[in-house]
Amino acid sequence: MDTPIGRELGDFLRSRRARIQPEEVGLPGHGRRRVPGLRREEVAQLAGVSVDYYIRLEQGRGPSVSDAVLDAVGRVLGLDDTEQEYLRRVARPTARRAATRRAPAGGASPQQVRPGLRLLLDTIDKAPAFVLGRRMDVLAWNDLGDAMVGFSRMAPEDRNMPRQVFLDPRSRELYPDWPAVAAETVAHLRLDAGSHPHDAQLATLVGELSLRSEDFRRLWADHQVREKSYGVKRLDHPVVGALELPYETLAVPGEAGQMLVVYTAEPGSQTAERLQLLASWAATPAV
Repeated sequence: MDTPIGRELGDFLRSRRARIQPEEVGLPGHGRRRVPGLRREEVAQLAGVSVDYYIRLEQGRGPSVSDAVLDAVGRVLGLDDTEQEYLRRVARPTARRAATRRAPAGGASPQQVRPGLRLLLDTIDKAPAFVLGRRMDVLAWNDLGDAMVGFSRMAPEDRNMPRQVFLDPRSRELYPDWPAVAAETVAHLRLDAGSHPHDAQLATLVGELSLRSEDFRRLWADHQVREKSYGVKRLDHPVVGALELPYETLAVPGEAGQMLVVYTAEPGSQTAERLQLLASWAATPAV
């Protein structure tokens, strides 16, 4: 499958080899090297497998590769837990195809948010919140989340975080730390791609962003993978100014691929006061 998400195994392993210097794993680093980082032969030696076996793995010809081998390769390449899990997913295309048949990727019908979750969103009236689905599509939001980002003013096809970050010029003004936000967005999308390699909508999204955004192309080629979990995001809102918002991402039980994202503010902080102002602004009839 020769697409931006069809060569992920070989590209991922090569990108991880390139970031490891021979000296870091006890190999001599002197002499001229044709490739940055470790050679395939060196990874195979350190992982305790034959060179031919590792080459076949990097070429995607090892669907029956064992957890022990993948763990050994991950140890040599210094993978963290998220990267190791990603490696397991992309290294077994047969298992991934079966999983795709059991759980459709969402291309046949729109993703749905169950009524109870929408009701929960509406009860969160003091914190911006929204629900993300597959491909980081924005499926639902509360009033304060809408006032913060403006989902209701977007065309339905544009309610997608990667599109908002890379294709909406206003995103660079909204996020003072735009480079970090962009990198995190791509890293999460890459993780989704590893789980759903046959998702046609995802392939279309990646292709569109690759064509329209040089920044996306560069970040996608880095093969970073990261779960969306928690952190702090800074925003420069056009109405209330600077906001510094910790956020938590919660998996939605019973809905594969859906996440509830909630932004909070320290009580009594300037951000909390500005969120109250934003809520008042969003509630006025003119808005």
